[in-house]
Formats: sequence, C-alpha cells, structure tokens
Amino acid sequence: MARIADLLAAGRTFSFEFSPPRTDSAQLSLGRTIAELEPLRPSFVSVTYGAGGSTRARTQQVVTWIGKETGITPMAHLTCQSHVRDDIRSLLDAYREAGVENILALGGDPPTDPADATPSDFQYASELIDELDAYDFSVGVAAHPEVHPRSADRAADRQLLAAKLRRADFAITQFFFDVAHYVRLVDELGELGVDKPVLPGIMPVTNLGSVRRMAELSGAAVPAWVVERLELAGDDAEDVRRAGVELATELCAALLDAGAPGLHFYTLNRSSATREIYANLGLPTAR
Repeated sequence: MARIADLLAAGRTFSFEFSPPRTDSAQLSLGRTIAELEPLRPSFVSVTYGAGGSTRARTQQVVTWIGKETGITPMAHLTCQSHVRDDIRSLLDAYREAGVENILALGGDPPTDPADATPSDFQYASELIDELDAYDFSVGVAAHPEVHPRSADRAADRQLLAAKLRRADFAITQFFFDVAHYVRLVDELGELGVDKPVLPGIMPVTNLGSVRRMAELSGAAVPAWVVERLELAGDDAEDVRRAGVELATELCAALLDAGAPGLHFYTLNRSSATREIYANLGLPTAR
C-alpha cells in the first residue's frame, strides 16, 4: 500500500471510487468491476460510507479486502454521522492494524429516515481530523467547486475548506461539468494561501435522470448545454451513454490541460465508462 500524499507528490494520480455492496450478488459484481479496472493501474481507489454510517461494516470489509487481495492502494471514507468517539477510534484502530493508510474525512449525510439516527460526537469533518491527528493516516477532505449546499455563502465555504486543507493532505471534489468551476476553486484557495492538491471528481453521465437527482443533493448544477448534448443523443440508452462518455472525456482533457493533479472517477461500481474515457485520453494501462 501507499500514502496518497506521497503518490500526489510523485506526480499525477488517477483513481476510482466504489460503493460497498449491499448483497452477495452486488459483491460479486463489484469484484468483477475492480478486476476490469485493475489493468488501468489506478493510483488508488476509495470506498464510500452510507448515510448515517449505514454501510460501516461493509465499507471496512471492502477496503480491507482490496488492500489484502489486490495490488491497489485503498482509501476508506469516514463520516461524522451517528458515531460516538469510541466508534471512530475502534474503526481507525482496525484500519491501522490492517495496513490501511488513507482516510477521506467527511461530514456525511444523515440517515434517510430520521428515526434511524443515533447519537454522534461529531458534526463536522474538521472534528474527525482532530481524531486523525493521533494516527498516521494520509487524510483527504471533500471540496465543492460550486459551493457546499449548506454553506452560508461562497466566501464562508472557501474559508472553511481552506482551514480543513491546511490540516489535510489533499481534497477530492464533488462532480461538476464545467472546468471553470474547478479552476476558480483552486484559484480561490490559492488566494487564501492554500496550495494542497485538489483532485477533480468526474461523473460520466450515463443516465440524465439519476445525475440530476445526485446533482440536487451535492449542490452541482447540470448545465443546459449538458442536457442538450444528451438529448441530442435521442432515446436510445446506449447513445446517451456514449454522449456522456464524450462529455466526460472533454472535461478530463480540459482539467489536465488546466494543471489538475489527477482525476478521480465516480464509477457507480461499473467499469465501462471509465475504461472508455481512459482509452479516449490515451492514458497508460497495463500490458
């Protein structure tokens, strides 16, 4: 395994994000996806954490399995929701014992049903970073190019992000569609004296309806020109998927031209779109 801070210091990284499977069949599907993506030689992969910590055990299992059974460096997501301090410390101890070296510290989403909420000693990602100070993980945080949906305003959002990044090693953004949002984010952090690596998150649009729903939750806007490009593809699902891959490829190329330190792909536990974007960009793969 490797520390993501060291990987970023050595050059550009290309990474993928997975969600923990909820069923045995989904577990097999994820295994196939990881096997299909491994020839792309990812710098690292991350595994998400369900709302309210609902997938805590499965996240831990997948991260540990990747670290032991593949040649890929894993990163575990960790959220504030529904966790007391002992829960977090127990989980961090288990990751350290398993040799996991990377954590993404997140505020997280509350449970969908408020009745499922349990007490938490944490509210903000910065409080998780306080706990992580006692360990030796490489720590990442989340960034919102178009501003966090719960931020009071843009200035406050950037100040809070800059404060987190002064203590963390890197950030990964929520997905977005316009390279200008990313460039502005990096410039605004620079004006605050922060130059830690910010990895852009890439979401290939393979289904317009689902991306619109995710965009509403993340605070990202789906531009009219994106909708128009996808609608021009017609009603055929494969044509829409192909148009989404083309859009993502164009965004990735623009980000690399703008000096992004890497690309982080939201795979939705599928490999085809990511593999096609890699091919379109001419990125190296294993032979």
